Amino acid sequence: MTKLAALLDQVDAGSVLLPEFQRGYVWNRDQVRGLMRSLYRGYPVGSLLTWETRGDLLILDGQQRLTTLYGISRGRPPAFFRGDQRAFTGLRFNVEDETFEFHAPARADPPWVDVTALYTEGLEPLVAALHAHPGSRPRIAAYLTRLARLQQVLERDIHEEKVTGADKTTDVVVDIFNRVNAGGTRLSAADLALAKQCAHWPQARAVMRDHLDRWDKEGFSFTLDWLLRNVTAVATGRAEFSSLDAVPVTAFQQALEAAAGYISYFLDLVVTRLGLDHDRVLAGRYAFPVVCLLLDQRGGSLASDPDVGRVLYWYVHAALRGRFAGSAETALNQDYGTVTSHGADGLVSSLERWRGGNLAVTAADFDGSGRGSRCYPLLYLLTRVHGAHDFGSGLPLADPQLHHVFPKAGNAVANLCFLSQETRMVIGQRPPGEYFRVVESMHPGVLASQWIPHDPALWQDDRYPDFLAARRELLAAAANDFLSGLLAGTAPAPGSGRLLIAADAGSTPVTALVTALVAELTELGCAEPALDCEVPDPATGEVLLMADACWPEGLQPGQGAPVVLALDAAAGDLDRLRELGYDLFTSVDSLRGHVRRRNSAAAGVSA
Repeated sequence: MTKLAALLDQVDAGSVLLPEFQRGYVWNRDQVRGLMRSLYRGYPVGSLLTWETRGDLLILDGQQRLTTLYGISRGRPPAFFRGDQRAFTGLRFNVEDETFEFHAPARADPPWVDVTALYTEGLEPLVAALHAHPGSRPRIAAYLTRLARLQQVLERDIHEEKVTGADKTTDVVVDIFNRVNAGGTRLSAADLALAKQCAHWPQARAVMRDHLDRWDKEGFSFTLDWLLRNVTAVATGRAEFSSLDAVPVTAFQQALEAAAGYISYFLDLVVTRLGLDHDRVLAGRYAFPVVCLLLDQRGGSLASDPDVGRVLYWYVHAALRGRFAGSAETALNQDYGTVTSHGADGLVSSLERWRGGNLAVTAADFDGSGRGSRCYPLLYLLTRVHGAHDFGSGLPLADPQLHHVFPKAGNAVANLCFLSQETRMVIGQRPPGEYFRVVESMHPGVLASQWIPHDPALWQDDRYPDFLAARRELLAAAANDFLSGLLAGTAPAPGSGRLLIAADAGSTPVTALVTALVAELTELGCAEPALDCEVPDPATGEVLLMADACWPEGLQPGQGAPVVLALDAAAGDLDRLRELGYDLFTSVDSLRGHVRRRNSAAAGVSA
């Protein structure tokens, strides 16, 4: 048994580490209120699980609870804190009804006491304030008893389970944690591997975040987990994070700097040669560690333009085919082995064999819907490298917006094109049959530059399915032409400038509904979800459905099951997702109600 106050003192002294895992601090205010309510009332609050390694003691299970208590009792977050400290800032205690809230009502009768002030300044200033409040005087003895009781919660003993021994590798400890904590917060090997490195190089996260911030300013959003995957490839040539167990700090530092350089080098190629110039169209992120390992073995760069073409050809196909959508570590280790023995040519040959000997793009590859589908980045790529022109001006596109060719027909990728904002406003919701003839007569060839079928009969609303089929064929032919050119070293480069798609382009009543829901859930303490995204089957990589919103790590990272909001999904898709452990919601109201009930339960109050 260990006293909470002693643990917090050890955190200050550095002898107990609160490792900032990938998810950071994810609790919301209702969870903080619930913890303080339980401690005050003497309810069980769970035990701690710690890991002793290299003389350090890392808190595994109990990180969120101890971080909360540290923040409330110290008035500041602990070292290496990442998250929203407002979750534990400004907590008040009602000395009359013994409740906790994060705001003091306008009227101060009965008084609300600042909990942090109680721990940082002691009882004396609060006693004076209560005596000065006329309404408190008759109840002063009861109020002081309650404040003393609240002050003493940090003297409470808490049970501690300790994992020790040289045989406790990262993978073993992760397994122990997730078995002990089944149904609760999950710990990943990436969390633990990074925590171990940070125990001996405290600046590791800050250095990694500097790189992430730099890429974010360039329009690309990556995670610590993803960057660590690239570092692991360079440092060990393996996909498993547990392989970092034997990597000394100096080697980890060198691998991090090398991997960051390789990522920037390859990003530049992806932008300048493929036109994939912002985060929404950067598919195939798990291909980057493979390229990092290849670059590490090539001295940091690709020797020739044909070599660049082969790597980019493999990258586009790996993304389109979902090479890493199933068992990512298995696929990565296979590709690491191929890179080591056969280089870029081996990657292409291996991918061809994996796909049954044929990598040709077909019309069916453009069957997807929405900007989250795998074929959307390919449509964007083709628009960039082939110099698509605007319907209104006839000029090459610059600063375009996403447009639905048939405005009310749906979100199929083959129904999407790109137009200037001015042209999009002029066209509005008009069907293509009303204006395509005028566009073609004013700017011959402009429709073909966006792979619009030439047959005017296909421009009519009743021929929409035939239009999609014909346009998919045209897109597939253009994709094969470009990819063959990449492999041969003759593919054109995109024009200058980025096609940054306006965030609200293509907005529909459904997207507006989802956007409003996400804003509300974020305010309630939920993580930002992925929007309009594919949900693949982890066993096969097959796309199960397009989700309107998805929280793959739970509504709060690492807590609870993954959550999917699918407003228009087939029953079969939902059944498979339930088998995989997803919490599924088919209406915004049901998800909103679930979150509110969940938060009320965490706070220990009725919904």
